[in-house]
Parts: sequence; C-alpha cells; structure tokens
Amino acid sequence: MWSNFHTHSNFCDGKSTIDEQIQKAKSLSMKSLGLSSHAPIPFDCKWCMKKERLNEYLQAIQQAKEDQSDLQVYAGLEIDYIPGFVSPNDFKDSLDYSIGSVHFVEKYEDGTPWEIDGPHVSFLDGFEKIFHNNIKEVIVRYFELTREMIEQSNPDVIGHLDKIKIQNIGNKFFDESDSWYRDEIKKTADVIAKSGGIVEVNTRGLYQKKSTTTYPSPWVLELLLEKNIPVTISSDAHHADDLINQFPETALLLKKIGFNKITILSDNTWIPFTFNEKGIIH
Repeated sequence: MWSNFHTHSNFCDGKSTIDEQIQKAKSLSMKSLGLSSHAPIPFDCKWCMKKERLNEYLQAIQQAKEDQSDLQVYAGLEIDYIPGFVSPNDFKDSLDYSIGSVHFVEKYEDGTPWEIDGPHVSFLDGFEKIFHNNIKEVIVRYFELTREMIEQSNPDVIGHLDKIKIQNIGNKFFDESDSWYRDEIKKTADVIAKSGGIVEVNTRGLYQKKSTTTYPSPWVLELLLEKNIPVTISSDAHHADDLINQFPETALLLKKIGFNKITILSDNTWIPFTFNEKGIIH
C-alpha cells in the first residue's frame, strides 16, 4: 500500500485527468493520493496551470474527496519560488499541503526568468548569458533560492531537492563529490532540519532515464538521515501509470541507507509510517 503526493494532471502539463489518477490509485490499493499540479505563475509558462483554472481545479479535488470512501484524496500544488513573482505562501490557504520547488534561477536582461529544468539547450543559453558559464555561481544561487524558499514560506514538502543535476550530463559541469557542491547541500539540509519540512525522494529522473539516481542522490539521503529530516517517496507522475513507478526500488534504497519511516499525509496529518518494498505498514 503506497501513497504519493507529487502528481500532475491535465490541469497543467500532466497527461491524465484527476479521475484517471484516482481510478489508477484505487486499482493499486493506494492509501492516499495528493494532487499537485504546477501552480499558476504570473508569466507565460507552457507547463503551469492557467490562473483562471485554479478554482476549477480545487473544486474538482473537493468533489473527488466527497466521492471517495476507500482512498484519501488531498489538494496540493507544486509551487515555484521566484522572488518578486511567486511563492508557496501565495496558495497555502487554499490547500491541504504544498510542495515548494525551484525551477527558475535569476532572469535575463529583459526580465524573463531563466528555467533550469527545461531542455539542455535552454539551460546552456542562460548559463552563458546570465552566469557567463560559471557553474559554481549557478549551483550556489540555486541552493540559495531553495534555502530562501524554505525560510520564507516553509512548504510542507521540498520538491526534487537537487533537480539541477539533471543538466549535469556525464558530470560535464561538476562532480557531486566537489567540496563546494557538498557544502551547498549541507547548508540546505541544515535549513530544512530547522524548518521541519519533508524532503521528497523523487523517482521521476529514474523512470525517465534522465538521472541514474533519485532526487536527491543517495549520499544526500544519508545526510538527511543523519539530521533526522523526514522523507516521503513520490514519483512526480505526469501520467497515472507512473503513480508508483520505481517505488519498490526506492524503498529498498531507503532501507539500505537506514531509514525506518517514510512520512505520509494520513487523516489530514503528516505521520511517519514504517515501510518495506511493498509499501507502508500499518
């Protein structure tokens, strides 16, 4: 029995409807399902929900809650942190939980935010024009923004903590063993520990074959365990068929590292549950 709180429907760039996600979750005997489409942002974004659809989205989830008796359904959003544009604080009052993520780092001269999670060619464009090909400055700023997001808006879940490594194809820019990179991770983990936030162990990079490890990497998970930071497994599913993709393998990884609990939203409260490769254990 699994739970997943990072999912995307066709209200944003997801391919499945909310009903299709719920029916798939029920067929998998999932305990709970969080719906977390990309929140609206105040500029053109092809993968975000349109602002005018937000109320429709929340109403659809509310109806789904009322229709279900054997699956707990929760209303969430994956919310970007872009200073001066958007923050998890902007939507919290409408939600059961929030996921805070950083997809944009700084902006071009014309004010357009630079997306670091898009095609590699787009990453290279901003890398050159904004950061003059200095990868250390990019990474430092990425984690500075992540820490700022946590300190200022304290989302329930920190989304794909080290997602920027998706652009580090073949370690072309840096090695995760570099001391400066590890220092940024450690400083960020300290901020998370103080906040009480939950870090998702995101499997999307694995099943899309865009990363050889989860977000975050196993060595980062070891650090989180040392600092008693709670984790939850999520798949960042953009299709209902991916709701528990790579969950058994990731559960085994967490057990090997030393985790005994994963944190689940259950009965409207974040609760640590014991688990194994088959799911959470009551």
